[in-house]
Amino acid sequence: MVTLSDYAGGKTAWCPGCGNFAILRAVRKALVDLNIEPHRVLMVSGIGQAGKLPHYTRSNVFNSLHGRPMPVAIGAKMTNPQLVVIAISGDGDAYGEGGNHFLHAMRRNHDITYLVHDNQLYALTKGQASPTSDEGFITKTTPYGAVTPLNPVALAIAAGASFVARSFAGDVDHLTDIIKAGITHKGFSLIDILQPCVSLNRRNTYDWDRERVYKITEEATDYDPTDRLQAFVKAQEWDPRIPIGVIFRKDAPTFEEQLPVLAKGTLPDRPIEPQQAAKLLEEFF
Repeated sequence: MVTLSDYAGGKTAWCPGCGNFAILRAVRKALVDLNIEPHRVLMVSGIGQAGKLPHYTRSNVFNSLHGRPMPVAIGAKMTNPQLVVIAISGDGDAYGEGGNHFLHAMRRNHDITYLVHDNQLYALTKGQASPTSDEGFITKTTPYGAVTPLNPVALAIAAGASFVARSFAGDVDHLTDIIKAGITHKGFSLIDILQPCVSLNRRNTYDWDRERVYKITEEATDYDPTDRLQAFVKAQEWDPRIPIGVIFRKDAPTFEEQLPVLAKGTLPDRPIEPQQAAKLLEEFF
């Protein structure tokens, strides 16, 4: 039986009150609730405050370059599809530097769960505007206000992601359930998490989010997340009302299932046959 202590990691270095603490609790709780042992999990992160989360969780960890967790996560999942692969980024890391990788991972439907800590700015580098900063948001890099923000939920639906959801760091129970749904979904799962930055974003605060978020399951009882058009309309909602929950999902073959080289089984499960490399090695002697 897996327990929370199995996932206890190193000492945190986040600011007091940071929304990342709630995300860390939700990730640990989700993995425990699903009874997934730490050795079966690989967490891949980029750079930033969000990228520190795997260091505070006991599992397999790969800390990649800024905006590059997705190629590593994809390579690991293709090599060993039995791994539970969770990629972790901030909004700048995922939608800015890593935007190209993000797009193609979705259309290929890799079986990866992508947790994006969306605090609507670059926190580690002290508050510059990010792709999701609200229009008019003033920072050192946008003294006249940020321009039209990226809508990652709408983008994910349009790009072909098979599971698209949003949650809020101020509701750990809801976030835990969404993470569990994302992990158990077969295919690419995007979970965009509203994560207040208490030090640098004085606009999109906990109170700001709480005044706007609503759970789709509670206020939209007739909502069908398998209806792509309906999901795209729902994804346009932002201010004054922000929907949280599963916004879109569909069943589709994963990239790994369609990869011919894995038809005979995963690489770790295959017998090692050194003689296959003998002819190649002879060239060096």
